[in-house]
Amino acid sequence: MKTLVFAVEDEEDIARLLRYHLEAGGHQVRVFHRSAGVLAEAEQSPPGLFLLDIMLPGGSGLDLCRQIRHSRQLSHVPVIFLTARGSEADRVTGLEIGGDDYITKPFSPRELIARVRAVLRRFERPLQPARISAGEIEIDSGAMSVVVRGAPVITTATEFRLLEYLARHAGQVFTRDQLLDAVWRDRQYVTERSVDVYIRKLREKVEREPESPVYLRTVRGAGYRFEVPKSARA
Repeated sequence: MKTLVFAVEDEEDIARLLRYHLEAGGHQVRVFHRSAGVLAEAEQSPPGLFLLDIMLPGGSGLDLCRQIRHSRQLSHVPVIFLTARGSEADRVTGLEIGGDDYITKPFSPRELIARVRAVLRRFERPLQPARISAGEIEIDSGAMSVVVRGAPVITTATEFRLLEYLARHAGQVFTRDQLLDAVWRDRQYVTERSVDVYIRKLREKVEREPESPVYLRTVRGAGYRFEVPKSARA
């Protein structure tokens, strides 16, 4: 089936370019020139991917991504930012807000299609059905849901896959490279910094004290490990 892509881009020439190349790449495309109304349309007809410019009339793509990530219906839909703002700080901000990739303008159509495919490929592999109980955290891989201390927690698809993978292999230390191979799958367009950003976001969602984590532990000089606290095991 063709993936429905919601492309939010206010520049007419770029919007036409996006539509042409995405459709040539086998996707269905709906183009929006402002952020207003996108969320409501998406909740009526959920897309398989959002492609968001950041600087938009009537509201930024960053704000729209925040709304997507707080929507229970849309929170797992991947988001790619497409923007002229290309500093590392901008890229990290995009990832922290919930973006799955960050493409800077100007871009080549070939790179755009390759990165769209890479992000979609990350989520096409079904997870093995499992329910993981780890202290205060309950993970249901079939439903892609997380419950922490009895309350449901909204995660992005990338956040969920990272948390589920670490919890499934509790006690094992993974380097950033190993996590990129296991969770991101296509490493051509991501860096080790992405792992750090997502670990920090997950800590904010599942740890009582994100600055003193007990589940998502850093192993200095090596990488990360998921650990079930001794009190929870007891």
